[in-house]
Amino acid sequence: MTSSIASRRLLLAAAGASLLPLGANAAGLLATPGQTEGPFYPTAFPADMDNDLVQVRGQAARAMGTVLHLEGRVLDLDGKPIQGALMEIWQCDAQGLYDHPRQPGRERRDSAFQGYGRMLVSGDGRYSFRTLKPVAYAGRSPHIHVKVATSAGRLLTSQFYIAGDTGNDRDGVFRGIRDPRQRALVEMKLAPAPGVETGAFATTMDIIL
Repeated sequence: MTSSIASRRLLLAAAGASLLPLGANAAGLLATPGQTEGPFYPTAFPADMDNDLVQVRGQAARAMGTVLHLEGRVLDLDGKPIQGALMEIWQCDAQGLYDHPRQPGRERRDSAFQGYGRMLVSGDGRYSFRTLKPVAYAGRSPHIHVKVATSAGRLLTSQFYIAGDTGNDRDGVFRGIRDPRQRALVEMKLAPAPGVETGAFATTMDIIL
């Protein structure tokens, strides 16, 4: 990735997007709500499936769309980091097209967008992805699919949405989360990230298992 994790942390702290506290002060955290995997989880993984979805290895072209730096931590209900978890994300390109055989118009998809990425979280539970600000498509508000699997066999599948997007209230999957406190756990508050990457946005999303 072209920008450091440290730079992103400084930017997000300055923007007021603080991480959840650790330890006893975080006891009683709400779990991130599970959501449907949807029909477009990859049937085959791309050759390049690292945590930079905007730049496909071996291609000069960068993906169309607005870059989003997504980072956070994977925590348990006591606020303690979960080590060794595998995190996956996948989403449509800037045209609303997935890299999936069931996607109508797949031949028009932006081949410069990786579409799927994965990484092992660090020892302190942290993850980071360079991806795209999600866009809406027919029937759905903008979202990013997320899946986390721990070494202890726990699995969470969910989706992240843009906080305040007008389409959220019309999105049946989003509306399926009844508790507004749990909705807040999957709503991304985006902040401009000029100090990280010109024209990009950044957000911090902790995942609670």
